[in-house]
Amino acid sequence: QVQLVESGGGLVQAGGSLRLSCAASGTIFSINAMTWYRQAPGKQRELVGGIISGGITNYADSVKGRFTISRDNTRNTVYLQMNSLKPEDTAVYYCNAGIVTTQARGVIGNYWGKGTQVAVSS
Repeated sequence: QVQLVESGGGLVQAGGSLRLSCAASGTIFSINAMTWYRQAPGKQRELVGGIISGGITNYADSVKGRFTISRDNTRNTVYLQMNSLKPEDTAVYYCNAGIVTTQARGVIGNYWGKGTQVAVSS
């Protein structure tokens, strides 16, 4: 009933930029925090950063000053602007959101997208 779909991944040279999007759809009543994670080959999934409904953001130290998270509440979409990309940013990027559905307004469900691949060449 709720889907998160990421887009915008691709191959980019080091120093380049990409903008990822994550759109939530379905029977949504409200969305709380929206968060980006990433998982590199052979590594655990790690937090990139997140944004709450009021717009306050937080970032992992490894991306501070290079990545910016924003959201469009009218479109139920969160964005990840990635600048000055490095080869170590190569990973599958996942979107996560805390969503209250119209059918269960007392519950904040935890939803994940299927991910989008980002590859940064040196």
